[in-house]
Amino acid sequence: MSFSLVGCSLDPSNAEKEQPEETPVSSQVSGDEVEKEEPASSVPQNDSEDESSEQSEQTNDDVVARDGTVTVNNPESLNVVVNKERKLPSNYIPEDLTVPDVPFSFSEFAPKKQMRKEAAQALEELFTAAQQDGLDLVAASGYRSYDRQKQIYDRNVDVYGKEETDKFSARPGTSEHQTGLAMDVTSAQMAFKLNQSFGKTDEGEWLAEHAHEYGFVIRYIKGSEDITGYTYEPWHLRYVGKQYSTDVYEQELTLEEFFGFHPVSE
Repeated sequence: MSFSLVGCSLDPSNAEKEQPEETPVSSQVSGDEVEKEEPASSVPQNDSEDESSEQSEQTNDDVVARDGTVTVNNPESLNVVVNKERKLPSNYIPEDLTVPDVPFSFSEFAPKKQMRKEAAQALEELFTAAQQDGLDLVAASGYRSYDRQKQIYDRNVDVYGKEETDKFSARPGTSEHQTGLAMDVTSAQMAFKLNQSFGKTDEGEWLAEHAHEYGFVIRYIKGSEDITGYTYEPWHLRYVGKQYSTDVYEQELTLEEFFGFHPVSE
């Protein structure tokens, strides 16, 4: 992998070759994506009519398997909640994938450079604002297909074992990256690694304070492991749109809490 910083708006129609996906440096205590949640109680944290409507959208016609996992019926929703217990259809591929014009930690095209169009445009605005504040963010990993996530998960199980892998890597179908709404970001200061110490850098602190202004949330916040199923990931941005990102940020909630999905243990 090369580490040249290349602002890119390449045509995503070419190449099936995929870059090696980095396992987070903090994998023994940290995460690669995804979350945890349960369709048990569906009472939104907010009472507005619009938010109640969104909550209804999240639950209608979801398919519940015998093991309690849910296959969501609205994978295209900007507010879909995906985690260890709420998964995407295996054949879901976003129709509007594009490459945001931001610096990446590698120069050549790879599918993981892509995001859904609205999220990609918002990421460009976020990167521009960070640059104006003297910060140098670098995008590392966005969209992943179901099959690509299976490759990553199986490889991690071979290296770390299933129990450890489940702390930081999503099983296929349960990764937010498959939605096309997530992007892992890092910086040259981090040597382009995904590590919890990123949260203490200027870039990480700026993201924690300002990402919501551009429609993003830090998906796996510190101390939310029992709710999301994953340890703190200051690098994992999830686009939900400005309608919800500020509320999630100000209330210091996970998406599970905000949209009323709670683990069975609660």
